[in-house]
Amino acid sequence: MQSTATVRPRGSLTAHKLPTAMPAPTAWTLQNRLTWRYISGALAFWLARFFSWFTGVLLGTRIVTLTAELSARKRTWRDSLDAAYYLTLVKAEQLDAAEAYAQHRAYWVDYGIVSRRVLTDAGIAYIVDDFDNGSGGADVSNFNFHGCGTGTNAEAVGDTTLQAESTTALNPDSTRATGSRSQPAANQYRSAGTLTFDAAAAVTEHGLFSTSGTGTGTLLDRSVFSPINVASGDSITFTYTLSLTAGG
Repeated sequence: MQSTATVRPRGSLTAHKLPTAMPAPTAWTLQNRLTWRYISGALAFWLARFFSWFTGVLLGTRIVTLTAELSARKRTWRDSLDAAYYLTLVKAEQLDAAEAYAQHRAYWVDYGIVSRRVLTDAGIAYIVDDFDNGSGGADVSNFNFHGCGTGTNAEAVGDTTLQAESTTALNPDSTRATGSRSQPAANQYRSAGTLTFDAAAAVTEHGLFSTSGTGTGTLLDRSVFSPINVASGDSITFTYTLSLTAGG
């Protein structure tokens, strides 16, 4: 009598959902925030708000303060081939297809608030010119273009440009990101712009400008922060928030 055996294959399947966003490395956060540049900017930010409230409420004097915050998020890739294909779509101006592809292949690293400095003399003069009936063609709504660079010099009110603005590392070359405007509150102006890279860079500075071409226009605000390292195909979204706080 012949016997037969039935083999029933068995297996197991596990699934792990990859996060679409994750916080910045703790080491980067500490490196950036435990600097005098960041600490002094944060102190000035909160002191300005308190001073505006204090003088307005207790002394009856109307004081308006301008304070700014810059936050950053980096979109990066798990595979260099995915990044290369994304750039191919971008260069072919198939932007919708590129974004759809990135939603499933890339993830975000959230660096949070990276800086609270510095409004420039040139930016303030430009605002005053606009109050003066657009003297010299000034229009504050033009402050909607985001540039970045690799300079590390400390921010200063006398800055008129970034120290080393990125040009050929960007895609498209020498073109700042046009921001998406919003008002999170009645006294806040926000602009969020995304810069895409087709070369590696250690991004350490950001500026909000009045024009889209690198090396041109008026600089409203310059920020310096610890290096955010990008590879070809990566993007950084900078979100700039300017608050006008009134006393009285």
